[in-house]
Amino acid sequence: MTTTDLKADAREYRASQLETGRSVTHAQSLEMVARFHGFRDWNTASGVLPVTRGPAYAVSQRISGTYLKQPFTGTIIGVAALGAGDMFRLTVHFDEPVDVVTFDSFSAYRQRVQATVNRDGVSPTRTSDGVPHLMID
Repeated sequence: MTTTDLKADAREYRASQLETGRSVTHAQSLEMVARFHGFRDWNTASGVLPVTRGPAYAVSQRISGTYLKQPFTGTIIGVAALGAGDMFRLTVHFDEPVDVVTFDSFSAYRQRVQATVNRDGVSPTRTSDGVPHLMID
């Protein structure tokens, strides 16, 4: 949990109150959300919580999972945070090349790929049958 998360909750709370006809200031919504999460007030919450989450991935980190439905193990050799830090562009070097073609008649091996993943290690891009391109265990 971060102050950024609480601010988003406060915006949602304020919007829901406006929908019901109640006028709530931004400061009031911050106080309410802080109390809901167990803090005495907003100042206490913002003093204790980090502003944003730390990085989810690091260069040289060992990972395993599936790439285009094929199992892999490898090393992250590049990381870039995208947007608010909830998505990451990873460059992964596989220990062994991965065959990215499902046809029996030919193969195409990749040993280094770039993919975008969320904090859970799941790529938003998907194959034609709906499986994420990259899934990290």
